[in-house]
Amino acid sequence: MSIADADLERMAEDLFRAERDRTQIPLLSQRFPEAGLKEAYRVQGALVKRKEAAGLTRKGWKIGLTSKAMQSALNITTPDSGVLFDDMFFSDGSRIPADRFIQPRVEAEIAFVMKAPLEGPGVTLFDVLNATDYIVPALEILDTRIVRSDSETGKARTIFDTISDNAANAGIAMGGRPVRPLDADMRWIGAIVSRNGEVEETGLGAGVLNHPGTGIVWLANRLAEYGSKIAAGEVVLSGSFIRPIEARHGDTISADFGPYGSVSLYFE
Repeated sequence: MSIADADLERMAEDLFRAERDRTQIPLLSQRFPEAGLKEAYRVQGALVKRKEAAGLTRKGWKIGLTSKAMQSALNITTPDSGVLFDDMFFSDGSRIPADRFIQPRVEAEIAFVMKAPLEGPGVTLFDVLNATDYIVPALEILDTRIVRSDSETGKARTIFDTISDNAANAGIAMGGRPVRPLDADMRWIGAIVSRNGEVEETGLGAGVLNHPGTGIVWLANRLAEYGSKIAAGEVVLSGSFIRPIEARHGDTISADFGPYGSVSLYFE
């Protein structure tokens, strides 16, 4: 379906204000139940333009929905992506203010820091490895400016809602030990993720499309369809290999990547 420009801009403005005011808006998918991926990225693009106009700077990309379980839950067969901005970056061990997010959740993944641009089409895994400066353990903070489900109908968010909302993008913390991409078998890089010292989730890099770099292949080739690319110096979150963990007030979320170090966040 086609969404009128005025409707697209209205949804982007609603999302921008919701993030600014730390509130949630109703499901966008209920306004446009037939809307799909193309329309969702149009809304996201309009939201990104508002963020840039407000003074934020692009710093990279996040890739989501890389696991079979999450794709099945949303009845899709492809990952999604969003834009990382400079205000999303937190230091390892940071205290996250209680009023910073609405309903934060945390995922563990591997961040790629690029030394060369990646421009599709035709990008391969070997191209990704050659263009990567180093990889590093990371925690991603997810948040949603759209309700998870409608209180009256029980209808849950769809992929249209998630992508429109910048793929639920909210924050990133990198820590541990940076590693050159050819010095580790990323499929076997794993993490033990704890909340307040209690193990909540474990996972391996192979849970991300069989190799964390595969998502970056997908992203570079998808961006080429829109005349865009992954730039040198950008950070790319390759996708989570655990289920999201709710981050409540007073929680410390820690991810132990074994020989690659650890990264943690405290939510006030």
